[in-house]
Amino acid sequence: MTDGIGVIGGSGLYLMDGFEDVREVTVETPFGPTSDVLTVGRLGGREIAFLPRHGRGHRYLPTEVPYRANIWAMKSLGVSRIFSVSAVGSMKEEISLGTPVLVDQFIDRTVARPSTFFGNGIVGHVSMADPTCSSLRGLLAKVASEAGVSLIKSGTYVCMEGPQFSSRAESFMYRQLGVDVIGMTNATEAKLAREAEICYATIAIPTDYDCWHASEEDVSVEAVIARLSLGVGRARSLILAALAHLDEAGPCRCREALAGAVMTDPARIPAEAKQRLAPILGRRLP
Repeated sequence: MTDGIGVIGGSGLYLMDGFEDVREVTVETPFGPTSDVLTVGRLGGREIAFLPRHGRGHRYLPTEVPYRANIWAMKSLGVSRIFSVSAVGSMKEEISLGTPVLVDQFIDRTVARPSTFFGNGIVGHVSMADPTCSSLRGLLAKVASEAGVSLIKSGTYVCMEGPQFSSRAESFMYRQLGVDVIGMTNATEAKLAREAEICYATIAIPTDYDCWHASEEDVSVEAVIARLSLGVGRARSLILAALAHLDEAGPCRCREALAGAVMTDPARIPAEAKQRLAPILGRRLP
């Protein structure tokens, strides 16, 4: 794939409809197996690599998802843009269930998962000031407006470790922080996509009100599943529309995220580290 598109599906989105010339690709990575085989094909005139975040059949806890393997595999296949779909809880009354939110900020409260490709002989620091791609967000907002699809153009996503849902005290605390949605996966993906210099956009689908809302039921698996289909359908439509207008996306700086980011003296970077990160750092190292 050259300048390929990646789609990572969350709860309720385990495959994209309409693929042509489909093949399944298994990518061996230095970080172990991916969540599932990647489905590669053509969709909306573009070459797409699709991966279900939790595996088909939903087999991985949020903490167990092999995020590094997933992003490394997509980068190695030539993916340069990723659309990520994720079920979330709404933390505000005005964020109605099923209405997509284009996340532009994260608060990461995860503690038990690796969220960087660096380490083991090589140190790097990338900026996460603006953790999702403004260009992809702008394109999604534009196609939604043209299609009359209601969405929220920006929002802050607090990423918790899980797999348990919030306590009521935690839910009220997050509300005091002013966050818009809550989930368990996307901050980790966004960090790794940024290190891989991949444009990354989150389409968050609110399925519940966590447990803060006085007149709504507390979040449960049953409630999430019952409300997923509408939101996932909207996310699919947005992605298809964006693919048709991808050439209209504006410029961004995602693909320069590693410029000047590596702190380690190149002469002291182990050969193994260079080989491990070749798809990601190959053009940045001598």
